[in-house]
Amino acid sequence: MDLNLQGKKVLITGASQGIGEGLARSFAEEGCDLHLVARSGAKLEAIKAEILAENTVTVTVQAMDLTEAEAVDAVVAAAGDIDILINNAGAIPSGTLWDVTEPRWREGWELKVFGYINMTRAVYAQMKQRGGGVIINNIGNGGEVFDPHYVAGTTGNASLMAFTRAMGGHSLDDNIRVVGVNPGPVDTDRIYNMLKKRALTLYGDESRFGELQERYPLGRPAHMGEITDLIVFLASERSGYTTGAIFTVDGGITSRRSII
Repeated sequence: MDLNLQGKKVLITGASQGIGEGLARSFAEEGCDLHLVARSGAKLEAIKAEILAENTVTVTVQAMDLTEAEAVDAVVAAAGDIDILINNAGAIPSGTLWDVTEPRWREGWELKVFGYINMTRAVYAQMKQRGGGVIINNIGNGGEVFDPHYVAGTTGNASLMAFTRAMGGHSLDDNIRVVGVNPGPVDTDRIYNMLKKRALTLYGDESRFGELQERYPLGRPAHMGEITDLIVFLASERSGYTTGAIFTVDGGITSRRSII
């Protein structure tokens, strides 16, 4: 299936690892030019070199902490005109209400919740002026499964789901689509770190994290491509009537009403 993405400009935040890195590679394979943003300039440069060795696209990278003052404006200015924005930066800390202190809670929300909101505010205006575009928020199924052991994350993700629907419900009037994706566990370092932390809490032994992984559908987290392929499709004109919607990819975990 030709997604007709050749030559589109994609801005991806949190692009130095995990799903963000996977998306950078997937969009490059579709012939998209990239502007990649993350805190680690060294990681971005390494990813850029690998992408350019395998694809005929343009890649620019920007080492930036999106919680810094004026960071969003700096990113938008450096990226220039973009067709697709992928909000992906940020990982809200896990833990109960008493585990996650107010400063840590605020820090997590500053990057992911307010980061998505502020980036959308800036890029939406630019896209509207240019005649259209696509904004995809990579959120997480914690916004649907209300886990007290991930209280800051579940609350933040639920907020971003509401934000995505609120913006996407009317955005097509401006020829802009705003869509959300809620991955469940994905085969990245982050999910294994979370499983180890939970195993330590439940069993007093983080090495038993594999017992928790076995409870996932198919006994595994999602493969990277099972998430990135969907997001790339949603960004394409093949999904041109899709906006204000959230797509959950978690092997049915949300429907089971259980995190693990």
